[in-house]
Amino acid sequence: MAHYDDIIIGAGHNGLTAAAYLAGAGRSVLVLEKADHVGGAAVSAMPFAGMPARLSRYSYLVSLMPREIITDLGLDVTLIRRRYSSYTPLPGDPTRGILVDNEDAAATAESFHRATGSETVFTAWQSFYARMGTIARRVFPTMTEPLRSATDMRDLVTGLAEGNLDSTEAEIWESLTSRPLGELLTQYFDDDVVRGIVATDGLIGTFADLDDPSLRQNICFLYHLIGGGTGDWDVPVGGMGAVSGALYQAAYAAGAELRTGVQIVGIDPDDGSVELATGDSLTGSMLYAACAPHIVNELLENPIATEPEPRGAQLKINLLLDRLPRLPDATMNPEAAFSGTFHINETASQLHAAWQQASRDEVPDLPPCEIYCHTLSDRSILGPELSGKHTLTLFGLHMPPEVFDEPGAVEHAVGATLSSLNSVLAEPIQNVVAHDVAGKPCIEVKTPQDLEETLGLPGGNIFHRSLQWPWAESDDEVGTWGVETQHPRLLVCGAGARRGGGVSGIPGRNAAAKVLE
Repeated sequence: MAHYDDIIIGAGHNGLTAAAYLAGAGRSVLVLEKADHVGGAAVSAMPFAGMPARLSRYSYLVSLMPREIITDLGLDVTLIRRRYSSYTPLPGDPTRGILVDNEDAAATAESFHRATGSETVFTAWQSFYARMGTIARRVFPTMTEPLRSATDMRDLVTGLAEGNLDSTEAEIWESLTSRPLGELLTQYFDDDVVRGIVATDGLIGTFADLDDPSLRQNICFLYHLIGGGTGDWDVPVGGMGAVSGALYQAAYAAGAELRTGVQIVGIDPDDGSVELATGDSLTGSMLYAACAPHIVNELLENPIATEPEPRGAQLKINLLLDRLPRLPDATMNPEAAFSGTFHINETASQLHAAWQQASRDEVPDLPPCEIYCHTLSDRSILGPELSGKHTLTLFGLHMPPEVFDEPGAVEHAVGATLSSLNSVLAEPIQNVVAHDVAGKPCIEVKTPQDLEETLGLPGGNIFHRSLQWPWAESDDEVGTWGVETQHPRLLVCGAGARRGGGVSGIPGRNAAAKVLE
């Protein structure tokens, strides 16, 4: 029976991160992957026949990956900061819209004023994000440290730890961590469109109302705003496959052994044994679940703790375009509008209405969604013969698995979502969609069911489970790494760990830190 210091189950980006750190420390490491390739959800693919376009098939932007992981592992990864944060055409009058230009505050202020008619909404925007920026700068560095208590995190964020309490920071932190996000946004913004722009960061991959008492939307919001200490979402040059590819190279160069196409039928964390479908057995001094907790629980007699039925809430549509579509706002440069996050029918009231319909297992009449164009920042994902063409990534909110259960529901949801997009364009998106060599439209659709079937994400949840606050929620957790289970030899090192979710490498790095400390 072969023995290793470390056996990692799952070769997604977190499993590869753990492998690179552990093997780099001189340990014998084996990574086992069920699929025929590595990378998990952080992969690129060419889904359109005869069209050399390497799209980020599932995850598509990077925010939460600490610079120290890139440096520690010597990753050949380039991230591009987007100049334009977002563009939001007004749902009732798309000839006007709000463009957030990170390099021109005056132009952004004028855009807010032109769209809303308010003299104060941009001032409120600046104040709110200045406060969120302070939170991000103070919280993000703790993501790669042992867990602090909730009280210690509050004191750090509010300045009390340094003896310099900021009452405004304390007030907004208290609101963010104890009351529904909808209350906080109403306190700062009286404009429905602007509230929606801010609110979407709390609903990506999270099925919740802004006033949900569980605060799931608050936790998701916090994760989306703290990445890198700035909250910026960056474009990976070469697509997501370049990120997972760099991590694979780091793990391989460090000496890790990686096997794909491996079916595991059981694990015993007491003796560290792993049983394969081939009948072979392996043992590891430490075992790591880089897969979803629900997946590893299928292999355990004594399951680890997780939520009962995690589920995702998104529809992902990848497109290849012959050109960018025209906009109703003749003053808006399409390259500026589409290079950031383009918000579509995502006012606060529209988000609430869509959530209500989806809660009844119905496809929303006007699905809220957002898009961005990777190729405006990085054309390396396209072959030279696709000169002039562009990719478009569409991410639909409030699309839980249940809305796709009825026959024809996928087609209905796609049609409704594209109609929602068309309502803010000057021409139907179908007019500019490219066609592959067989004459088929270059449109790829991924539902929560697809993510569960192809990636092993329970309920299609892109975070493996509901996100958790990035600090200890019990005294027993203080000082731990957020990866521990009741089995001393089994750690969770995927997105289902505390401080998981997103393309970050943080759970993989922290699991390695737990063992190497």
